[in-house]
Amino acid sequence: MGNFIIRTLSAAVFAIVLLAGISLHPIGFLAVFLAITLMGVFEFYKLAKKANSSPQLITGMLASGTLFLGCFVANYFNNTSIFLLLGVLLVMIPIIELYRKKENPFANIAFTLLGIIYVALPFSLLNYLAFPFNDQQFHYEIVLGVFVMIWANDTGAYLVGVNFGKHRLFERISPKKSWEGSIGGAIITLVVAWLYSSFFNDLSLIQSLVIGVTVVFFGSIGDLVESLFKRSIQVKDSGNILPGHGGILDRFDAILLVSPMVFVFLQVIKEFFH
Repeated sequence: MGNFIIRTLSAAVFAIVLLAGISLHPIGFLAVFLAITLMGVFEFYKLAKKANSSPQLITGMLASGTLFLGCFVANYFNNTSIFLLLGVLLVMIPIIELYRKKENPFANIAFTLLGIIYVALPFSLLNYLAFPFNDQQFHYEIVLGVFVMIWANDTGAYLVGVNFGKHRLFERISPKKSWEGSIGGAIITLVVAWLYSSFFNDLSLIQSLVIGVTVVFFGSIGDLVESLFKRSIQVKDSGNILPGHGGILDRFDAILLVSPMVFVFLQVIKEFFH
């Protein structure tokens, strides 16, 4: 009972902070997601050490923070000069490795860059979801909709899977996931996508449904990829920052693949669905 209360309270606080960061003000969005980005990258580098590598923690986190800030500033202030600093930091990673005298230098470089690409880049692309129309106007509704769809998919898959799941989805990596749960999560997600288009006018019904399908497919893949990473280094949770819920990567595994794909949809394909 005590553990259930801790899980409930931590989930409530997490949800309140996240929803406030998304919806109240662009600067709040910046503060919350920059913090999540840095914590996620830090967590990834700690896990990478279990894979016999020594990623460059400081340089990687500086580059990750600069990437997120650069995407925010480019959209909110229409200024891209900060990306010059990002370029310098990325070039410095292999140079710094020359002087570190650590084992597995190329693995160190690879894991340092992977933390930026796998964790920081997807969070940074959320800026383009929040400013999707190149008008420097903050549209929190799209980011909010994506996260609500992810939560609907996870919740629906869990509830349906627990009660009706019989056929394993990917037993080698995640033994508890079932096809029944995945289908249930998909149906609930598409209902949420339909409701989103009814309440907000940023996206049409077909656009919202396409994002819903994107969330279902790539959210599930993101979950499996993070599970694969944890299994490869034999850990249960990516961290313990959220009592009863694991770490940042555990809570945001879906967005790590969903965010880039929704970005592609909004930037490249969206016009075809008007």
